[in-house]
Parts: sequence; structure tokens; C-alpha cells
Amino acid sequence: MKVPKYYLVKSDILRLIVDVPTGAALPTERELAELLDTSRTTVRQAIAELVVDGRLERTQGRGTFVAQPMQVRPLTSFSQDLAAEGWRPGSRVLDVDVVEADEDLAHHLHLTPGAPVHRVARLRTHAEEPIALEIAHLPDLLPYLAEELDSRGSLYRTLAEAYGIDLDAVEDIVETTPADPVTADLLGIQVGLPLLLVQRTAWDASGRPVEWTRSLFRGDRFRFVARQRLRDTDHPASSAERA
Repeated sequence: MKVPKYYLVKSDILRLIVDVPTGAALPTERELAELLDTSRTTVRQAIAELVVDGRLERTQGRGTFVAQPMQVRPLTSFSQDLAAEGWRPGSRVLDVDVVEADEDLAHHLHLTPGAPVHRVARLRTHAEEPIALEIAHLPDLLPYLAEELDSRGSLYRTLAEAYGIDLDAVEDIVETTPADPVTADLLGIQVGLPLLLVQRTAWDASGRPVEWTRSLFRGDRFRFVARQRLRDTDHPASSAERA
């Protein structure tokens, strides 16, 4: 099978940046084309794929740079995960309000359509850089939620400490979606860049849904890893961990 030219160029570029520090500028497309003896169109296609892969990042008007290593995201708490990896997690609350549940939200939270729910929109960051947009929906109308969340930062910590709500199980559905103009503007990325869409439902020990969250993670910053251990049962247990 013939290997596409851009794929060979992509491999060449990866070799060029293997020892290059994060944030270093890449040579221009013209310079790379001359260095690798190929066309600028091929170089441009290779770079575009490396941006999607999270190995390079483009800044409008400035150029192309070596990207930060990608964060491996297990299916647990955002703040704890990033802190454990040596990242500096942060959060900016965009909005905390009460909305009426539409049919989809009511289905996830086992409510009647039109029932009031808390909606919490947050921009998640690392070292002040936006990396995810999370919109959580909570079936319980919690007094002073904005203030309690502001003082603690973590939604799960707030639920446990301020309201006695402990999570017992979560389910995450992960897929990809392109960045729309509003999300792209909030995350500081190009429109159409692939995002990881994670829809999470969380339950307490009684099996009652206590959270449904829709999160959009930058595809050039995160990847999800899941591992299953096969047991002598009809339904293998599954888990997730960092690569």
C-alpha cells in the first residue's frame, strides 16, 4: 500500500520536534517544504493533522508552535485529576442559574419536563489557559450555590461539604464534535477544531441522579483512556486510568 506523502512529512516533522521544548516556534511552511523537499500544500496538511493530534498548535498571526504534552483524562474529578498530574487546575464560573428541564434533561435526571434545575456553566483552565467548557445540571435547588462553589472551586467537593450530597457512581459517554463559534471563542481555539464531548450522569448511593454534565474538552489537550479487565463473568468490569 502506498503511504500518502503528507503522512511521511508528518513523521519527518515529529522527528524534528522530538527534543524541541514546548512553545518553540516551528519553521515556516516554506522553510519546511525546502528542508523536506516537498510542497507547501503537503506541509500544510501534515501540520493540520499534528494540530489535531495535539502535537502542534497554531496562533493566528504568530505561527505554529510545539504544543504542551496532552493530558490523559480518566473518568473522575477534573480538579483532582489535573492536580495529580502536576497541572494547575482552575475554574471560572460563567453562570449559575435556575432553568426549566427540557425533555432530554428531564430524561437524564428522572424529572418531569419543566421541572426547575440548577445550571452551572464553568470554564476550566490550566495555568489560566482555557481547556474545557463544562455545563452541569443539578436536580436539587441548592441555596447559595454560587457562593459555596466560589469558596471551594470543585463542584463535587461543594456538593459533599455544603449539601451532604455524595456521588456513588458515574457514567461518561465520550464522543467528538467540532467547536462551534461560541465555544471556540471561550476556549481560544479555531472554529471547527475537534473537541471531546463528555456527557456525564452521576448517581448517589440510592441510585438517584444528582448530576448531568455536558463537557467540551479541547481535543489538542486531552485524550481519554479506558481499560477493561476480563473476568469470569458475563459482564466484564471496566475502569479508566492514565496512560
